[in-house]
Amino acid sequence: MRAQRGFSLLEVLVAFAILAISLGVLMQIFSRSTLTAVTTSQYSQAASLAESLLQDVGIDIPLTEGATSDRSEDGFDWEVTIVRVEFNEDAFLDPPATPYRVNATVLWNDAGRARHLTLSTLRLGEKL
Repeated sequence: MRAQRGFSLLEVLVAFAILAISLGVLMQIFSRSTLTAVTTSQYSQAASLAESLLQDVGIDIPLTEGATSDRSEDGFDWEVTIVRVEFNEDAFLDPPATPYRVNATVLWNDAGRARHLTLSTLRLGEKL
């Protein structure tokens, strides 16, 4: 009898099953990393928008109590809220400026899921 060379049908089927499972796992990993990259990019855009909104307060957005909101060209909704900060009367008898807490909130949808990012700062305005 001659010795057989090559692979049996069973060995080929097992190899294909291992290959299919491995490819399935790799596809899930790549899919998850793509979604993570998109989410990270959106958070980066939202942070840039919120930082620019905080910088615009006192220039394009008046430094007065209240809220201002709009939608950016990229589809992000944003809101800037300005609230006067009250100090304990004993802390300052005559404060040199009026402090305001400024919050910039950016809202967007990511695959049907609502996301938001808020940055805050303290700004000094003219003495009231």
